[in-house]
Amino acid sequence: MNAAEPAEEPLPGDDQQAGKPDGDGPEAAAEEATEPAEESNAPQDVWSARRDLRHHSPGIMLGSSAAIGGSLVAGDQHGVSGGQVVGDVILGSKTEIHYVGMTGPGYASGDLPQDVLARLTSPFAGCQTFDTTLELLRNERVVVLTGAPFTGRRTAALNLLRQAGASPVRILDPDTSPTALAHQLSDAQGYLLSDLITDHHQPLRESHLRAVQEKLAEHGGYLVITAGLHIVFEDTVRTTPWRPPTPATVLKAHLGTMVTEDRSTSLLGLGVTRDFLAREHQLREVVAFARKLAAHAHGETSAEELERFSLATVERQVQEWFDEESVSLHDKAFLIALAAFDEGPYALTAELSDLLYGFLLNIEAGGLRAKIPVFGTSIAKRLQLARAHLYPQNEHTEWGPVRQTKSAFLDNRTPMALLIEVWTGHPSSRPALVRWLKRLADDGRPLVRNRAAATAAVLAAADLPSAMALLIEPWAAARRYRFCLAAANALTLAHLLGTPNIPRILHDWCTSESGRIRWTAFRAYALLGPEIPVEALAALSGAARRTAPDEADEEEATELIQSTAVLLLSGAGSVVLRQLAGFLLDEQAVRDLALRAFLTACRQTEDDVEGARPDLLTWQARADATPGSEDARHLVTLWRAALSERTHTATALERLRFWVRQADSDPESEAALAGLFSSLAVTGPDHQRLSHLLRTVSGEHGGPPPPVADRLLAALTHRPVTTRS
Repeated sequence: MNAAEPAEEPLPGDDQQAGKPDGDGPEAAAEEATEPAEESNAPQDVWSARRDLRHHSPGIMLGSSAAIGGSLVAGDQHGVSGGQVVGDVILGSKTEIHYVGMTGPGYASGDLPQDVLARLTSPFAGCQTFDTTLELLRNERVVVLTGAPFTGRRTAALNLLRQAGASPVRILDPDTSPTALAHQLSDAQGYLLSDLITDHHQPLRESHLRAVQEKLAEHGGYLVITAGLHIVFEDTVRTTPWRPPTPATVLKAHLGTMVTEDRSTSLLGLGVTRDFLAREHQLREVVAFARKLAAHAHGETSAEELERFSLATVERQVQEWFDEESVSLHDKAFLIALAAFDEGPYALTAELSDLLYGFLLNIEAGGLRAKIPVFGTSIAKRLQLARAHLYPQNEHTEWGPVRQTKSAFLDNRTPMALLIEVWTGHPSSRPALVRWLKRLADDGRPLVRNRAAATAAVLAAADLPSAMALLIEPWAAARRYRFCLAAANALTLAHLLGTPNIPRILHDWCTSESGRIRWTAFRAYALLGPEIPVEALAALSGAARRTAPDEADEEEATELIQSTAVLLLSGAGSVVLRQLAGFLLDEQAVRDLALRAFLTACRQTEDDVEGARPDLLTWQARADATPGSEDARHLVTLWRAALSERTHTATALERLRFWVRQADSDPESEAALAGLFSSLAVTGPDHQRLSHLLRTVSGEHGGPPPPVADRLLAALTHRPVTTRS
């Protein structure tokens, strides 16, 4: 492949020679990311990009951070809830979890020893479904208990047989087919067939159960069959959906067999116990937690290990998904896509998981072309495997909110744990992930592009050197601004997740020889700057100081100004305002940056809502209402400088006209402007300039002057308002 003319890779399903090298790896990633775009390569403006990042990033990443929280009216600057999660996932000490049950080759088939049966069934928590099913078993002698894995179906089945007086219990071979079921019964009283397997060619029929009932009646026996949610059976077959007892009930029942009643009550009241029960844990995890609580009560487990146990169950589940051969590569691709698009539209997740599946299969099968079934994929089955759920919710789009069916893991810690496990525990998947994320970063949909960046941020938090080399650096150096934006977003989110050294990377990139890398650094400072405002402004002003006006790239110069303007309207606005006022004493390039950024910010409204009050005008009103406000003094200082400097005077006057029109039906804005004009009209020329502005300002679309102009002029000249002819 010629690096100067990189070829676009085929999508899964395109014609492709088996075994043909496809250029996976860091060099290919850099090549692909620098391909020239056929479409317009103009960068997305920083205001829209920040809004998209805020709307389309996973909620657990942003937490309550002000970095991407919108304008200065958007709340305080706090830490990031997601940082603790990813920090625990990466840095936390490992907690071993052992699930005790009847699994294993010893009890795959044959009689279950009585002592084992007693041990497995003694700490059982009953429920309404159990009572109903027990009555049905006594009457019909055979029941089919259906439900999701790890919901206690097998333990419930054993207890049903025990309560029915069926002893001993014989475990039937799990490969027993429905047609052979009656032939497996002999003179035992209790039988258990776990996870019956059926299909459309061999469904469970009523005739099979009738034959079983007749055989069981000969010896007074009972049979309980457990099956998954997707068992295939005739309509006339009666199945019983298993609705397990609540986790709290199961925890109390198991804990009661290990500690005294008083100690059990105390353990159940612990904050760590309440937090554990508040999450969607499987019953096997609840049982394991009961043992951990008992060990803690006996001084055998530390409080720290107890605190981390819940997260350890998430990590254990993720490891099981990717270690087990029973989970297909197609399903593993879906799990990864769901982690990247958690809380996103299900259809989009499924679509892009197929793309990833093709890339993974290319590695695993040596270039084999992916064959993806168009129909027949069960949504319920996929979500059951993933321990996820569907729910309706509005999704932000460029046209407004749109109702979507979204999918998300039941435990919001799963996405990060899963992505980290894949990236660090299964590095052979990296070339496929790099190709996949490259495609996502160049997608036309903002949600897709921003989730690519968010995924890269998680990977950087887990392994910064590899993520930088394979993803973020090639993106930052790319010709297409979409990739540069993805790199900036990834670094921003990585910092919010607690990844070290991100500010140092951005500082170094500001002096890079590559204009694209410098642009990426400026954009990242716009997004991340509210967390480090002084450092961000020092880097941006330093870049302005180093670049001569006649040498500045237009896009780069615009990005410098817009990034500084974004910082001014961020949660760190007061700090930035003070710094910009100080820049007026610096050299001309830095002074110009401060004034251009200030005047750019003057037109900006929250989320670009047309007709809304400009954010800076809101700030002006609030500052004027506070006697002795330092913000008010700095705002006036910047206005005076902009009006008095010939290069900026015309723009400053245009911004004031815009504010006057906005204040026509807004008394609070009008009061703020009256105070501002009074503070600006210090000299005779100042007074004349502002008076002329108010006399000549036109209305919207060149219409007649707004009435507020007369009122402001009267306040400025201390004369009664007169009606214009």
